[in-house]
Amino acid sequence: MKRKSLSSFYVSLGLLFTAVILKAVESAKGKYAHMLFNKLFEDYSNALRPVEDTDKVLNVTLQITLSQIKDMDERNQILSAYLWIRQSWYDAYLKWDKDKYDGLDSIRIPSNLVWRPDIVLYNKADDDFSEPVNTNVVLRYDGKITWDAPAITKSSCVVDVSYFPFDSQQCNLTFGSWTYNGNQVDIINSLDSGDLSDFVEDVEWEIHGMPAVKNVITYGCCSEPYPDVTFTLILKRKSSFYIFNLLLPCILISFLAPLGFYLPADSGEKVSLGVTVLLALTVFQLMVAEIMPPSENVPLIGKYYIATMTMITASTALTIIIMNLHHCGSEAKPVPQWARVVILDYMSKIFFVYDVGENCTSPKREKEEERGFERDDGCQRRHKEIRSPLSNRNDDCNLREKLNGNLNGVHDVNVRETVNCCSCYKMLIKNIEYIANCIRDHKANRAKGIEWKKVAKVMDRFFMWIFFVMVFFMSVLIIGKAA
Repeated sequence: MKRKSLSSFYVSLGLLFTAVILKAVESAKGKYAHMLFNKLFEDYSNALRPVEDTDKVLNVTLQITLSQIKDMDERNQILSAYLWIRQSWYDAYLKWDKDKYDGLDSIRIPSNLVWRPDIVLYNKADDDFSEPVNTNVVLRYDGKITWDAPAITKSSCVVDVSYFPFDSQQCNLTFGSWTYNGNQVDIINSLDSGDLSDFVEDVEWEIHGMPAVKNVITYGCCSEPYPDVTFTLILKRKSSFYIFNLLLPCILISFLAPLGFYLPADSGEKVSLGVTVLLALTVFQLMVAEIMPPSENVPLIGKYYIATMTMITASTALTIIIMNLHHCGSEAKPVPQWARVVILDYMSKIFFVYDVGENCTSPKREKEEERGFERDDGCQRRHKEIRSPLSNRNDDCNLREKLNGNLNGVHDVNVRETVNCCSCYKMLIKNIEYIANCIRDHKANRAKGIEWKKVAKVMDRFFMWIFFVMVFFMSVLIIGKAA
């Protein structure tokens, strides 16, 4: 037990001794850091370019790390991004011998104490022109300064929404010195592209790359070259949200439009259905217009909305015309011969259109019609039977009138009764013939109206299938263009 207690005592004593030594080393390094700081910045000025020869170019290495896409404002064409900007350069006046300072090879100091390149975002679209974040810089013994600063940038981006919501965008981030030309400050790419290793995945956009290109531009005002580095952010929109909230409802609503032709004309809902569908598509069209910039390039989904609304407007107009055909009454002209042949004979069979009031259970209907024909034949026979004695009596009356002229006052009373009876039969025959003519005219007018109703029904089925095919091909076309 004594041995174990002694060993634990020695271990704790060693740890305490090590901690005291490390604390002493740290305090020594802190003392040397203060000495170094006072020595370096004794006669230092951060206002001038830190080169020993003014004709020498100062190279600034630039590296951009994309952390997050905060917002893409398509309407105002502004990209908001969260970046980490790393700049490194060599300061000729901030060097020291690390052996003289107990091996101290780097220190962290505020960035406003040293000279910094005035590298800015050329295509900045922010109203705030505040200074960059004053984070610390890392100063090495050989004069190399590394400055890491976070920044939330708002840059202008030309947005092409022709294939929205299946579009891809390319937004440029151009960095360069604002006052120094290429003979004074040169910008060098640290990498061939922006760093995407720490990128936080966005819910709306996919990142397909961020290549970097150095450009040297000579402006008309000056003869000196001005270098810059352009990072091209390649974005691909995630279209699932817009498919389920804008495109799919439009497709489903557009398939309702042809069903207006299938509604019975007497229901009174044919026109109201087309108007309701048109209003629903107008609401979706306004939603898309609020998102998109007011440019000449109409988005793909906007073209689909316009084409669908045009189709629904045409279907509503055709529905009104067909309803006028359906309600043609007895005063209308008869159906033309070409319409009888083309529409009633051929098209009705192609689109399986039966007579008005008929349905697919046609055998029962045919039996009822046969029974109706038998009843009509029986009525006609009974009418003939009734009419034949009346006509015979009429002939008898005529005969008696002739005989009446030859008789001279014989049986006057009987003759007068016979004449009165014959006149009653004549009036009865005239009334029956008038009723028969009215019934015959009514049947003819009713047959004319039924023919127009069947023409309207055939045209309804014809346009229904035409518009179904149009909606299908329009939907396939927009999906094919997106692919």
